[in-house]
Amino acid sequence: MQITTHDGPDALVLNQVPDPSPAPDQVLIDVRAAGVSFPEVLQSRGKYQINPDLPFVPGSEVAGIVLEAPADATVQPGDRVAAFSGLGGFAERAVASSDLVFPLPANLSFEEGAAVPLNYLTAHFGLMVRGGLVHGETVLVQGAAGGVGTASIQMAKAYGAGRVIAVTSTAAKAEVALAAGADDVVGAEDFKDRVKELTEGRGVDLVVDPVGGDRFTDSLRCLAEFGRLLVIGFTGGEIPMVKVNRLLLNNVTVVGVGWGASVLGKPGYVADEWAEILPLLESGALTPPVGASLPLERAAEALQLIDGRGATGKVVLTP
Repeated sequence: MQITTHDGPDALVLNQVPDPSPAPDQVLIDVRAAGVSFPEVLQSRGKYQINPDLPFVPGSEVAGIVLEAPADATVQPGDRVAAFSGLGGFAERAVASSDLVFPLPANLSFEEGAAVPLNYLTAHFGLMVRGGLVHGETVLVQGAAGGVGTASIQMAKAYGAGRVIAVTSTAAKAEVALAAGADDVVGAEDFKDRVKELTEGRGVDLVVDPVGGDRFTDSLRCLAEFGRLLVIGFTGGEIPMVKVNRLLLNNVTVVGVGWGASVLGKPGYVADEWAEILPLLESGALTPPVGASLPLERAAEALQLIDGRGATGKVVLTP
């Protein structure tokens, strides 16, 4: 599937192109599932920071079987893997740098594997590296039924959060957040007041915010003293402004979480991250909830689902 114009999700077109040829340091993968994320929605409109010349094949994360690999790579032909491809994932075959291809535990399906690289490594980087999650802290997760949201719920619980409060917009999404491990769910329309009630006025230590928009100020108001708000994305459409007097008066912090911008230029970093979360994947503590699983030719529909904020769990494509 190629993005052929910047007219939005409908610009995706099914085309026949040659198989990608791996460079000496790349792995060729027979794609069994590809993850779909908000960046692809932005790319379809030419609004993402990574926008190759048209036409191009989007898709930053895949799971499948290794077809070719360098002799010194940690994965070899026949291995089940998950990978961060950056681009090219919406296809039957894709390539990825050998240091961004990882063994997929036997207990995870390919669809679940394709849900791990972007969302779970972002959640790990946000909560542990940028947010400094401490055992027993209370975490509030916006957009809690989406891919980043469910990953953040599971990651927070796996690393010892005392309580995770999920913010969702519908009853169906609330069920998804609870199934992912949230302790409480509050509605998007009155989450600030409900959070104050649940925490007896104290507030939360961390807010995970992939939504932005008009929820941002009330998310700040939910923070306890020395609390941190993690800025992960803007699926709400609007990039909010911060009145910094709120930070000063309440001794709170707004933290940017740009996983790719930070780690992809550091050889070995992502492999170390994967090694750290691998036992949690193997134990089932981290189990990606897959929402919609669509055939590759319905990629436009997958992007529309995310664009309309109708997705729950991870949206994946299967060639």
